[in-house]
Amino acid sequence: MGANNRRILVTGGATFLGQNIVAALLAEGAEVTVLVRPGSEDRLGPLAARVRWYTADVWDSASLRGRARGHSTVIHTVGSMVADPAQGLTHHRLNFVSARNVVNMCVSDGVPDMVLLSSPRAPWVNGRYLKAKREAEDYLRRGGVRGVVVRAPLGYLPGQRRPLVYALMSLLGRIPPLSWTHLGRIAPLPVDVIARGVARIALETQHSKSIYYAADLRRRNQRNEAALVLAPPPLDDDDTHPARRARPLDLVDEDTPFGWSPPNGPR
Repeated sequence: MGANNRRILVTGGATFLGQNIVAALLAEGAEVTVLVRPGSEDRLGPLAARVRWYTADVWDSASLRGRARGHSTVIHTVGSMVADPAQGLTHHRLNFVSARNVVNMCVSDGVPDMVLLSSPRAPWVNGRYLKAKREAEDYLRRGGVRGVVVRAPLGYLPGQRRPLVYALMSLLGRIPPLSWTHLGRIAPLPVDVIARGVARIALETQHSKSIYYAADLRRRNQRNEAALVLAPPPLDDDDTHPARRARPLDLVDEDTPFGWSPPNGPR
């Protein structure tokens, strides 16, 4: 692909998942622009020196105007499973309105492709959250861009202590024939695997399907990448530097919380 086809904009780049996707894109040699919520710029950490970044509020369409111009793809990671209706932070607003505004940004700025992070149906996924995500998916399909949806399962840090049931699901979800069932779609995956899969889907010139699941993310990871991916060049651009390989998580602040909520309630 030419350089223009590797210019990717990521919304929610200061969130836990967003940062990992940004790091994976950089490892693939993409040119990355990040949108961060005003006031959270410092959460980019060391990634700030490797990307172009802007502040914008995905719930304010005016602040998005022109931000995506010149990019080939937008990856939309913003959303939250936790709602606070008393503050106007409904699942609809958190997960649908933000996606709608980003789709409209793509159309107005001439971006041809968009990747929407969504979720599979699972017993632990709130029904209202899932409904809002499905509405966002429908809007993307009608929105005038070539959209693909990644219904990613829950992510976890490799080596992180987890409830036994989730660890067992992750194990069984990789083993045929269980991996061919719905369990294979909802079993938690390492965040590295999710981020690498999303990055590579976004960089593909053609898509064979409109909805991707956990198995598609796993297939875009090599066995020897369970611990390592190519890292972006060090800041001094020394191509002989020995530290040329690192996990995406090595480039981010692991304390950054997942999700992005509007700071001031409804507008």
